[in-house]
Amino acid sequence: MLRRSAVAAGFVLAVAMVATPAAAHQGPGESAAPYTLAEARTLVQATAKPSPGLVDAIRRDLGGTAEQASARLINEAAAAKIEPALRGQLGASFAGSWVSGPTSNLVIATSDSTKVASLAKSGAEVKLVKNSLATLDTAKERLDQLLASAPKSIPSWYVDVTSNSVVVLAGDVAEAQAFVDGSGVDRALVRVEASQEKPRPLYDVRGGDAFYMGGRCSVGFSVTRGSQGGFATAGHCGTPGTATQGYNQVAQGTFQGSSFPGNDYAWVAVNANWTPTGVVNGYSAGILPVTGSTQQVVGSSICRSGSTTQYRCGTISQHNTSVTYPEGTITGLTRTTVCAEPGDSGGSYISGSQAQGVTSGGSGNCTSGGTTYHQPINEILSVYGLTLVTNGTPPPTGCSGYQNSYTGSLTSNANAYQPGTSGYSAGAGVHRVCLDGPNGTDYDAYLQKLSGSTWTTVASGTSANPDEAFTYSGTAGTYRVRVHAYSGSGSYTLGLTRP
Repeated sequence: MLRRSAVAAGFVLAVAMVATPAAAHQGPGESAAPYTLAEARTLVQATAKPSPGLVDAIRRDLGGTAEQASARLINEAAAAKIEPALRGQLGASFAGSWVSGPTSNLVIATSDSTKVASLAKSGAEVKLVKNSLATLDTAKERLDQLLASAPKSIPSWYVDVTSNSVVVLAGDVAEAQAFVDGSGVDRALVRVEASQEKPRPLYDVRGGDAFYMGGRCSVGFSVTRGSQGGFATAGHCGTPGTATQGYNQVAQGTFQGSSFPGNDYAWVAVNANWTPTGVVNGYSAGILPVTGSTQQVVGSSICRSGSTTQYRCGTISQHNTSVTYPEGTITGLTRTTVCAEPGDSGGSYISGSQAQGVTSGGSGNCTSGGTTYHQPINEILSVYGLTLVTNGTPPPTGCSGYQNSYTGSLTSNANAYQPGTSGYSAGAGVHRVCLDGPNGTDYDAYLQKLSGSTWTTVASGTSANPDEAFTYSGTAGTYRVRVHAYSGSGSYTLGLTRP
């Protein structure tokens, strides 16, 4: 099918919810906009009114009135609908696009004076400039090729379409100008600006990811205590004062409290480079939302995420179990049939979207099977006065009535495979697939069959909507479903009936 070009992330909710064939699949090679900016605005107003919460957030952070905030969101959605066609109409003379003013009015720039009159018919403001976007991109790419020789006093450089130039930010202006002069880039294309920026990398804290402290353990769940962020993990992983590094070996935080034996819990406070998030890394199962910490009853399914064996599932056998390790006896643990191996310690136990606990120990392995124990998360929260960081949005509840149901969470352009990357065995017959994605997104589903060592797509649902449903009559074999976030992010539910 003819897919949409990527749109700006300002108000993608409204873009996706306006499902007119002309707009939903407008490509950058089209010769004209499907409608004017005013018509696009009318479509958005009719089908996707901005939520009061979003309007309030815009007012809080960008200023202005509620009416201006609402107009901004509507205009941004309308601009995103027609901008790809205007870009295609300009071709090589396209010099960028942006919105301006308190209500986000669309501006289109071109380096070709003969295009101005036709562009103006769209209702957008037209700006005639000297340099095309392609010219500026080429200049920036030249600077990119000289990364090794770039002074450390330059925190950033980028194409700035509003000034029709390449901007180089500089802590030392003279040093930056010398760098630009030596690059061979036309000096007329570049603007050097003094800057005090000092960028640093930022990382997410996710359940199931590795962390290091001389050895390796796994993150349990993101937590906060007041304004301090951190994560819960196993007590045997470290003692108060022990420094940690993240999955990427970057300095991460310090153990604040730890109890082992007797208990097996701890919490780590992270530095400002790390942001606690309400998710668990489910590896092949995707990024899983955490929406609470309600303890599940005996017999319930439960899954564990850890940095050694990744995502494994089983059932809850007993609560309030006492376990004796060589170091001493631990009380109040939950016994499960989930397997685990060294390095999984401290990792997340989750049932549905409810946090259950952190990996303590067990016997066996993930080849022969085994028994494992987790320290309940609610006890850890209570002892240290912590608050569980949650995703805030439970998975959609659609796609009921199917044999199997799977949930997960994706970021834009990411994939997940259900029920896992290795797929499921099926006999000859009809496969029924249903995908319920987050409102305002475009999620797709692909049924794949294993042929030798290659996965081949045999059926799919790829509309411009968050939800898909289709059937496929196939021969016996191994199948899996690929869920793809074409645009937008959030939680999904997948319903699957196998033959």
